[in-house]
Amino acid sequence: MALEDAKKDVDGAFTRESLKGPAFENTFAGATSFLRRRYTKDLTGVDVAVTGVPFDQAVTNRPGTRLGPRAIREASALQVYDPPYGWDGYDPLSALAIADYGDLAFDYARMSDFPATLEAHADGILDQGAALIALGGDHSITLPLLRAHAKKFGPLALIQCDAHTDTWPDDDPGRVDHGTFTYKAVREGLIDVSRSVHIGIRTVVADNLGIEVLDARMVHEQGPAAVAARARQIVGDAPTYLTFDIDCLDPAFAPGTGTPVWGGLSSGQAAILMRDLAGINLVGGDVVEVSPPFDTAAITAVAGAHVAMELLCLWGWVRR
Repeated sequence: MALEDAKKDVDGAFTRESLKGPAFENTFAGATSFLRRRYTKDLTGVDVAVTGVPFDQAVTNRPGTRLGPRAIREASALQVYDPPYGWDGYDPLSALAIADYGDLAFDYARMSDFPATLEAHADGILDQGAALIALGGDHSITLPLLRAHAKKFGPLALIQCDAHTDTWPDDDPGRVDHGTFTYKAVREGLIDVSRSVHIGIRTVVADNLGIEVLDARMVHEQGPAAVAARARQIVGDAPTYLTFDIDCLDPAFAPGTGTPVWGGLSSGQAAILMRDLAGINLVGGDVVEVSPPFDTAAITAVAGAHVAMELLCLWGWVRR
């Protein structure tokens, strides 16, 4: 979409023909598709599909992340003009065909049906040959997404950026809980614990099931570059899924979340961490737990939008 299109009656979410390239629309107007990409269910020729999962019925504290996908999309309008900083000129908007697949449709009153509904939704995207980046929603959404990706790629390496490991025991298949998805993923064989890592942790769990923890203190003391290097060493060249709970950031940088914990990463540390993960074999990912009702000046949504952009960079970087 050319600069002159900004002067016309153009809304790229509906009218843009190319799946690639920057956008030059007013950031404060128009449909809030992610990064001003075109809304479509036809993924022919699409490299990466971004989908929203507006579900927050599995939280242990504050709700509101059902509104996260909309807020992240709106915040992403700030990132459509120029390549993201720190990627040596690599511009995923120009290099990748990206589409906004819209939000998952589900019956909010049938919570027990939700995991299978989301898994089928993800299957539908992956079966069309596109990669999937999801905008949450609470962290329970990651389990159905891991199930879909594991069917295609086999057991996955997992990078989980989070204040919590989410490995609290839960052997009830009917429970949907945002604090137990990693436990269930391990028990189901969806992830390879020897190739998985938790980053930014600052809560206690009795048994982390063999997953290495690179906690928030390590990030502060050794620096995000060193932590990223260790994470790359752990996952190696395995197909990797990266889930980023926005509460990995300190509440000073991400107040709009359901279970805030002090002592977390700064947004600057997170930016370095994500950039220095470049080269991992990312096959999918998500950003979760953005809760607009508790946000201040949309700073948490802005952080979520930047994380999603970094996921696009990571996916495309290894496939240049």
